[in-house]
Amino acid sequence: MLTTKRRPATIGEILTEEFLQPMGLTQAALAEAMGAQRKHVNELCNERRSVTASTALILARLFGNSAEYWLNVQRRSDLWNAMHSPKERQRIDRAKPLKRAA
Repeated sequence: MLTTKRRPATIGEILTEEFLQPMGLTQAALAEAMGAQRKHVNELCNERRSVTASTALILARLFGNSAEYWLNVQRRSDLWNAMHSPKERQRIDRAKPLKRAA
């Protein structure tokens, strides 16, 4: 469980600041390398789209890291957002722990 109060880096931040900028890539160049539409990459970079398993595999292949890396970035962001959303916290807090079977 995430215990930090600081929001974790998002897919968009990681893609832009750790990969695109240092490599001198544009969103269009990344989209072409991925075999995806520019809109797809733009939505990833602007945090309007989440990384799926297939996108994680593609990014891992392009950048030489693992799909788990990309999925973990997404997972950390998703968990933090759920924990810090008042609406989601209400839903989470309403859940009742189940009793263990004997």
